[in-house]
Amino acid sequence: MTISKDEIQGFATQLETEGRSAGTIEKYLRDARAFAAWLDDIELTGGTAAGWKEHLLNRRYAPTTINSMLSAVNRLLKFLGREDCKVKFLRIQRRAFREQGRELTKGEYQKLLDTAAAEGQERLGLLMETICATGIRVSEVQYITTEALRQGRTDISLKGKIRTILLPGKLCRKLLKYAKKQKIASGEIFLTRSGKSLSRRLIWREMKDLCAKAGVEASKVFPHNLRHLFATTFYKVCRDIVKLADVLGHSSINTTRIYLMTSGTEHARQLERLGLIS
Repeated sequence: MTISKDEIQGFATQLETEGRSAGTIEKYLRDARAFAAWLDDIELTGGTAAGWKEHLLNRRYAPTTINSMLSAVNRLLKFLGREDCKVKFLRIQRRAFREQGRELTKGEYQKLLDTAAAEGQERLGLLMETICATGIRVSEVQYITTEALRQGRTDISLKGKIRTILLPGKLCRKLLKYAKKQKIASGEIFLTRSGKSLSRRLIWREMKDLCAKAGVEASKVFPHNLRHLFATTFYKVCRDIVKLADVLGHSSINTTRIYLMTSGTEHARQLERLGLIS
């Protein structure tokens, strides 16, 4: 069985109907197309679908990445009416710490902002500050409008839920000053030169280009890591995981717990403090 382009397009339409975010749809389609290309004209069975997992393991993808890709493929198989071919996820024990190579520190964050300012990339610097100071998702940047800045708050609608985000006064003043300079009287603040919303891909690319100039490891520089930095900093101040979950828009506190994992270096430091080795 070959998975056709029409079936992939139908899958995309189904995801849109379900109200999935643009980022989620893009990710699911990327994984679905990769699976379809790998499958080629091989008959789709439970065995061949399971071979996709083995293929990813052999390519040395990280276990969490493999499970993420399997999630997309299983969703595709359900859409195609082939749930008999769904692939079991890898069983991964929850880690007590994050990989050091993915942990963005406040110092590195500041270095990125300083470099953006030095390079004349005002929009990118303000965008990073906005995500990091509020904890919003990159897909929620569209809700940062001149109207919201004047009110000091914005209502974000996602997956059938609406949550209110308070915007720091200092951030509002900086963004309104930027809007005035850009002659943006109403609506979204972060726009392209042609007046369109910034795409996730464009934001990602600009951040990757910036990290090279700033001397910060590329593995640490992506929009979602700014959200992680907000979460860990917010929790250190308030020590209220329930409140943090509400701010981040999480339905489950277990999701929020993932954001609060310390780095491997910090975890090792904590073990040394136990004083259990003579």
